[in-house]
Amino acid sequence: MASLVKTTAIAAAMRRCPFLSKETLSFALNSRSMSSLAKKCPVMSKLMAKGVVTLPTANEVNEESSHEKATVLTKLEAPTQLEEAKPLPPNYDALLKEKIDTKKQDSTYRTFRVLSRTAEKKPYAMARTTPLDDEDVSVWCSNDYLGMSSHPAVTEAVIGTINRHGVGAGGTRSIAGTSHYHVELEDTLAKLHGKESALAFTSCYVANDTTLQTLGKVLNAEIYSDQGNHASMITGINNSRMPKFVFRHNDLDHLRELLKKGDPTRMKIVAFESVYSMTGTMSPIEEMCDLAHEYGAITFVDEVHAVGLYGYHGAGLAEEEGVAHKIDIISGTLGKAYGLVGGYIASTGTLVDVIRSYGSGLIFTTSIPPSTAAGAVASINVLAQEEGRQLRLTHRAAYNLLREKLLEAGLPVMECPSHIVPVHIGDALKAKLCMEMLLNEHKIYVQAINYPTVPRGSELLRFVATPFHTPAMMDYLVTALDVVWNALNLPRSTQY
Repeated sequence: MASLVKTTAIAAAMRRCPFLSKETLSFALNSRSMSSLAKKCPVMSKLMAKGVVTLPTANEVNEESSHEKATVLTKLEAPTQLEEAKPLPPNYDALLKEKIDTKKQDSTYRTFRVLSRTAEKKPYAMARTTPLDDEDVSVWCSNDYLGMSSHPAVTEAVIGTINRHGVGAGGTRSIAGTSHYHVELEDTLAKLHGKESALAFTSCYVANDTTLQTLGKVLNAEIYSDQGNHASMITGINNSRMPKFVFRHNDLDHLRELLKKGDPTRMKIVAFESVYSMTGTMSPIEEMCDLAHEYGAITFVDEVHAVGLYGYHGAGLAEEEGVAHKIDIISGTLGKAYGLVGGYIASTGTLVDVIRSYGSGLIFTTSIPPSTAAGAVASINVLAQEEGRQLRLTHRAAYNLLREKLLEAGLPVMECPSHIVPVHIGDALKAKLCMEMLLNEHKIYVQAINYPTVPRGSELLRFVATPFHTPAMMDYLVTALDVVWNALNLPRSTQY
């Protein structure tokens, strides 16, 4: 191509033409439309008319372009040897190691167990004990409460959508990530909760964080938060940088006291959960909402550990108690009882539109894949119908039976009305040892819950019985716990 254009003429043209740069000239010389582009230039058109500049034909452009592509590809060669990763500067590395050592010393260092759940053998998983060996262990702490992650209707919806549309969303909702599956999911969620609109997020952590921080800023609101609220809610409230007031867990009198002291000219948000995931306590939803509304506040209620498990249609504890209409904003998850991943909020159309328009956690995050949205719709529909109601009944029978067996064995089961069955230990190291002994000696997996998930001194084992845990499995668990409790000399008193 260089032979087709006189170098001196090009240099002169670039000096004389106010429209021409190296970039535009390069584009023009490699473009099918080079001739028409050059004719519009007052300098190049004169050079062309005088024959100073000769333009290539389209075939020559294509031939040269193909050659250039081939040349570029030959340059994408793998390096002969990868460079070794450089360590952090010594002062940085030392400080980070010190932080990890602190976690190890107080027994709150977290290890991720290599477990591969077996879809056809719920509630068992394959545990990698050595690089060459997998063993069956029973899982007692999964939040896949009803086994919907492997329900045929859900897996078929996911696989079918993947075959049609691939595994990813392709980007954020506003650019490439919205499909009719997302729209259908949000319509389904809004209908489930009796709200005008819903909005799906990549997780309920993101949903809670984004909604509370965005709403707090937009409304310039005071935010009142239950002491037991999840980290995602606390993070969202803190990120809003609005005035925050923390009331004692489920304490209506304390909430009233704080609301009375609030600024009467400011809008207010009262945020709490319906079912608290570690202790299993339930909130007085109706009373909390009535009190909030009395002081002109709106309510944000996290139903993460209730959706799918409570209510005639599985819409949560508020549906079961007939008070869903009193909640202004409901947040929920697709990652627990519904068996997939993702979170959402449901509220009025205007409020949801504000979060959609202002919430950075939604705007700048790649959306859930269409396959996840399709699977979630299938799961919600199953649990909203008779099959779901039967699963919920079986689930309740299972966790009530487990609680009875643990109490009969004299184990310190914490009193709570929900499906969570917490057993108190009160010592981080012993909780960790208990977990390890159950796994290594009895092939039972249950995660020890330590700080910061629960306050120091409140360490516990959190048991979840699903419809697939049989009475025989429960008997084996109780026997194993009894052995471990004796070996570690753990207290059996429920007074803690």
